[in-house]
Amino acid sequence: MDNQVTNQYGHSLPSTNLVLQKTYRLLAWSFLPCILGAVAGMVFNPMAVLGGGWIGIVAVFAFFYGMIFVIEKNRYSNTGVILLMIFTFGMGILLSGLLRVAGMYSNGAQLVAVAAAMTAGIFFTVSALARNPKFAINTNKLGSFLMAGVVVVMIAVIANLFLNLPMLSLTISGVFVFLSSLMIMWKTRVIVEGGEDSYISAALSIFIDIYNLFTSLLRLLLAFTGED
Repeated sequence: MDNQVTNQYGHSLPSTNLVLQKTYRLLAWSFLPCILGAVAGMVFNPMAVLGGGWIGIVAVFAFFYGMIFVIEKNRYSNTGVILLMIFTFGMGILLSGLLRVAGMYSNGAQLVAVAAAMTAGIFFTVSALARNPKFAINTNKLGSFLMAGVVVVMIAVIANLFLNLPMLSLTISGVFVFLSSLMIMWKTRVIVEGGEDSYISAALSIFIDIYNLFTSLLRLLLAFTGED
């Protein structure tokens, strides 16, 4: 089978199947440095150096959006792959804080496993739906809806940095579960329809969605079923 297709501008692009395969392959590899980062964070706790104040928050946001920017700038080169691995390692370190909190609960390990299983179940379900040609979905409308939803949630996240309301935090986590699930479906469908030609960019996007999905589910499980 030919691995190249032509878009409406006459440019040669990788086939959608090839992009999807490479995306899933890179996505699987990206979780290895994430796990290593989480373990390193649990052992060494490098986030303690930054503290829990505004310096830490600014550093996290700078790392997150700065790495996304440089990865997207190298979305067609091997440099982008290396940067993605660095990014996921860093996200693993950030994840260690939540895992450390889970460790304070007697059933924390079980809840982490449940959150991971739920995340995997949701990922495989929405991905299968997105790849099903019989599943009707308007990617343009869904993309616009998700963009608006992300903006609203980010405003709520920033607001809660000042308000620090537990119920608002749980509400945000619930909305993140919903939006992240739809984001995975939307991005997968965009790839299937030939709207994404960079497997690096696609893997980055889906990794962030899976990360948000897992952390949001874990926060909800800890809040409602965690045992001190």
